[in-house]
Amino acid sequence: MGLKECEIIFDNPYNTYYVGQTVNGKVEITLDSPKKIRGILIKFKGEATVQWVIEESKTNNEGKTENERIELIGEEEYFRIQYYCLGGKDNEATELPSGKHIYPFTCVLPPTLPSSFEGQYGHVRYTVKVVLDRPWKFDQETKAAFTVLSPFDLNMNPSLKDPVKITLEKFFCCCWCKSGPLTCVVSIPKSGYVPGEIVPVIAEVDNISNVEILNVNFQFQKVVSYYSQFPRRETKKDVIVLERIQVGPVAGHDSKTWNQPLQLPPLPPSNLMNCSIIDLDYELLIEVNVSGFHSNLTSKIPITVGTVAIISGPTAPPSGDNVVINMNMNGQDYNAPQMGWVGVPSQSKFSAESIYDKEDNQYTRFSSNNQQYTPMYPMYNFSNAVAQQN
Repeated sequence: MGLKECEIIFDNPYNTYYVGQTVNGKVEITLDSPKKIRGILIKFKGEATVQWVIEESKTNNEGKTENERIELIGEEEYFRIQYYCLGGKDNEATELPSGKHIYPFTCVLPPTLPSSFEGQYGHVRYTVKVVLDRPWKFDQETKAAFTVLSPFDLNMNPSLKDPVKITLEKFFCCCWCKSGPLTCVVSIPKSGYVPGEIVPVIAEVDNISNVEILNVNFQFQKVVSYYSQFPRRETKKDVIVLERIQVGPVAGHDSKTWNQPLQLPPLPPSNLMNCSIIDLDYELLIEVNVSGFHSNLTSKIPITVGTVAIISGPTAPPSGDNVVINMNMNGQDYNAPQMGWVGVPSQSKFSAESIYDKEDNQYTRFSSNNQQYTPMYPMYNFSNAVAQQN
């Protein structure tokens, strides 16, 4: 049979790297019988792809209206590196004996890469592929993906430290009468956060009208914009609700105030810098739902998500909370990228087995007393998508 197993193992148990860092790892090839190959090729690739289908009505030559399906596509390639770790394209075939063979690989990531991203209509993805170059036969391939983070320091934009306050106001008319106003003031202490931080949302409602407020909804949502290039330029927006809070009701001629904490889940940073076919934004949608046939009040507060927390301000984490994660794997220590953890304990050394939750398929931090923490950045599971591409 020859090839029994080919496994790609990264030096970082998270398979996660910052731009500019060096990706190191090894390829473990297990053969159950000798195998002839010309060489072992390593291919690194970073790319973004968007794709969706639309339908348009067109009139044919007979004057009949037909629906035509158009596939819209956008593609970008950020880097491509390949080399032989054994043999070469022009080499003569060599025979590998049966057993396990280990070959190291390395790649320095360019400093201007966008962060990894997975969405419904597109992705930014980084992969390494191992190709067994076989003479006069089809090549055998194995592919694995890794996550790349592009640092986003919120402190570089001073306006993100400023408090944000919006006011929604409405007067209601009934026949010839005009009631007092309904006023809703929503405020947050700043507009820049890292995942894991808590956004204290303060809502003050003063209802001088005769109309009852059924509820006030707060939705923290991710807004992804995809841009196609072929056969023409089109834009598709996808809005995903991440967290939802509802308060109320408020009767007529009544007032209420709420302080609702909203904790940000694991998220990629805003903007996806250096990617021109995918934009990523976050916002807090406020909707005041009123009774009767009156229109509701709505507004939005833009939220910027970064990887480095604001170091000053009412909700900034205390110094020392952002730590470099030190992991132990197979008896060796590995320093993972500094990922902007919020409110983590001082202990940072733990085994790789203790941070992977197989049921939830994500990495999770545990302190010494088994208190659970959510990771700052999603560790994408690429296995299915990568398998489909092979």
